[in-house]
Amino acid sequence: MAKPAPPGGAAGLASWQVALPGLAWLGGVALQLQQAALWPQPGLRWALAIALALVVLAGLAWRHWPQRAAVAWGLLCLGVAGLAFAGTALRAADRLAERLDPALEGLDLIVTGVVAVMPQQDAAGARFAFEVEQAWHRGRPVRLPARLTLGWWSGFDESAWFDEPRAALQAGQRWRLPLRLKALHGAMNPHGFDVELWWFEQGLGANGSVRVQRGGPPAQLLAETGAHPVERLRGQLRDAIRRQVPDGRVAGVLAALVVGDQAAIERADWELFRATGIAHLVSISGVHVTMLAWLAAAGVAWLWRRWPRGMLAVPLPVAARWGGLLLATAYALLAGWGVPAQRTVLMLAMAAALRSTGVRWPWLLVLLLAAVVVTLADPWALLQAGFWLSFAAVALLLLSEPVTRGLHRPRDAAALPDTRRTRLHRLGGRLGAALAAHGRAQLVATLGLAPLSLVFFGQVSLVGWVANLVAIPLVTLLITPLALAGVLLPPLWSLTGALVQAGVAGLGWLASAPVAQWTTAVAPAWAVASGLAGALLGVLPLPWRLRGLALPLVLPLLWPASERPVPGQMQILVADVGQGTAVLVRTHAHLLVYDTGPQISRDSDAGQRVLLPLLRARGERHIDRLMLSHRDADHVGGAATLLDALPVADVWSSLPDEHPLRARPLPHTRCQAGLGWVWDGVQFALLHPTPADYASAVKPNAVSCVLRITDASGRSALLTGDIEAQQEAAMLQRLPPAALASQVLLVPHHGSRTSSTAALLDAVAPRWAVVQAAYRSRFGHPAPEVLARYADRRIEVVRTDQCGAWKWQDGAVECTREVRRRYWHWQPSAPLVETLVR
Repeated sequence: MAKPAPPGGAAGLASWQVALPGLAWLGGVALQLQQAALWPQPGLRWALAIALALVVLAGLAWRHWPQRAAVAWGLLCLGVAGLAFAGTALRAADRLAERLDPALEGLDLIVTGVVAVMPQQDAAGARFAFEVEQAWHRGRPVRLPARLTLGWWSGFDESAWFDEPRAALQAGQRWRLPLRLKALHGAMNPHGFDVELWWFEQGLGANGSVRVQRGGPPAQLLAETGAHPVERLRGQLRDAIRRQVPDGRVAGVLAALVVGDQAAIERADWELFRATGIAHLVSISGVHVTMLAWLAAAGVAWLWRRWPRGMLAVPLPVAARWGGLLLATAYALLAGWGVPAQRTVLMLAMAAALRSTGVRWPWLLVLLLAAVVVTLADPWALLQAGFWLSFAAVALLLLSEPVTRGLHRPRDAAALPDTRRTRLHRLGGRLGAALAAHGRAQLVATLGLAPLSLVFFGQVSLVGWVANLVAIPLVTLLITPLALAGVLLPPLWSLTGALVQAGVAGLGWLASAPVAQWTTAVAPAWAVASGLAGALLGVLPLPWRLRGLALPLVLPLLWPASERPVPGQMQILVADVGQGTAVLVRTHAHLLVYDTGPQISRDSDAGQRVLLPLLRARGERHIDRLMLSHRDADHVGGAATLLDALPVADVWSSLPDEHPLRARPLPHTRCQAGLGWVWDGVQFALLHPTPADYASAVKPNAVSCVLRITDASGRSALLTGDIEAQQEAAMLQRLPPAALASQVLLVPHHGSRTSSTAALLDAVAPRWAVVQAAYRSRFGHPAPEVLARYADRRIEVVRTDQCGAWKWQDGAVECTREVRRRYWHWQPSAPLVETLVR
């Protein structure tokens, strides 16, 4: 019988010798992802050539100077890191070359192409990726990026009514569509989701919308192609689930489990799953893929035993191993091929290959090599929370494995006589050991991953261990297998739906606990490092006197210090919410939120997407005052979300009595000139509207709450809502210029041509004028003539579509786009904060 290969592999390399190049590769990729701008192409090619030369030198050194092995390993690691850096940068340059030509933004185009992914559909319309084949503008061919992300929405635009999206829209179809495109530009706020990175990682080159106007070019389905068969099957299965399960919430969960359609899960359910710590179970995680591989291997083994000719051709263990891997891979592809699924399939493939060849590598080394392969396929996966959480979960369980050895069966089970009673005894012992191991594994994962959850999401579930104890076996061993069996027998989806409903009810009961989750502000780097070290120390099989050090190490991450101005000073953060207004004003001990941004869609708003994550990242646990300047949807769209999610002490607004937000049981004060208050040495004064303005107002803009804020140093800011020229003139008539003068002016009405009169600018005389408007605003904000008036007075104009969120504190300013800049981000054609000079 052949002896197994040594632990180091066929070449006899030690584990650390295999691990070093892998770590060097990951380090090179991580370093490249920090670049604000790519090096020029010639520089990248030189870097690649130098890296290759280092690898060759390492090989020569190894061969001719074996006594200098350390030098060879050093050269090899430098070369591998250089290859990772330069290779990733060259791939990034290729993707950036596929961006939309700015000259084509906003033009009416006719584009032929193929739907590339399963469309995401909701009540407002559909979103999908589109692979371009041909494009024309006014009959002339134009060059577009190879892959677009498109929205096909229904409803009213400023120019026309649009047709409903086609219900039959499916992956693999070839369409000719009338489109308008724009650059990939998303909101940019401190600690916010980087949607531009997500677009870049998906290989998308432009964003756009289908514009099927009445009387204009129609959308035409040209053919049903055979392209993207897996995506087409995913869409068909999702639609079949929706037809079989009438409850939309339940159908969304089943669609997520079967085909990985996480967008089908409703927002309220996502919040519930996050609060109870089981969100990883309703996305396609490694648990699902591993479970299916195990079940598939068992099924293949059962069939193989009944096929003698097959067993003669391929040994049963080999057939079971690779058959399970094949079916697990098919499920991962069906579920969208996310990072956790990729990682699991790669680990299973490596384990199968090593087992088949007799090579024995430590599991942590297999995990490292799986991470290398994942980043070979997708370097930008290193920036995904799912990458770190999935790999860390497996690593923690492997590191803590020695403690659970010997728990698989009772110590004396083998010595007992083989009777029915002893067989039951053994079964009970194995079941008890399995439950004990499951409980301990969940405890290790819960405690070990808590710091990473705080780092990535700013929250951790305090009921997650209890929820996962029940949810993991329920979802992985019952709900998911039944949901997958429903592909062959659809009535099983109804049964599975009942189990989902029962599980959601139980989770709702857990989430109703007084403290179901813990939220924290974003911690500094040293606190993150300390917390991660504490978590690792707590789960390693070490003496308890050493484990006791874990708690003090984790504390700085659990209670990080929040940034607060000193008494008498203020901090103003103008959020990037697109076409709308939202401003956070922070004093030493108080928080004012001035407006809450727009309603983005029927089930999404700026409060949910921008303000709530921003407030939590800043460590804000309540709002002392919410001021809603007027009732327009782009100013109060996120108010309901904030009122539902955070304690709000009181509300000031100009909303009419019949407005739905006025029905909230909160103290309410009507904005009125002359009112004001003082917080921590900072003065707040309302300058508009007056009672007469309420009586004569024709539209909501006329009663916008205008607030002037002045700190102890005399620095001031003027927040103006959507006042127009008539209201500006009325304030100038009532108030002396000194009552309006401010260093910062929130530009009235987003820079509309109806506002920002010369007289107001002369009276306020700001140094900075901040425009909150969407990128390529459909209203034309800010208007060119308005910008010209600011330029005439040499006032620095800051636009949130170019700057992202803008912060002002102690006279210093900060643009989030400048702070967070990476090469995949949208690049403005002019400086972020520019002085417009005539």
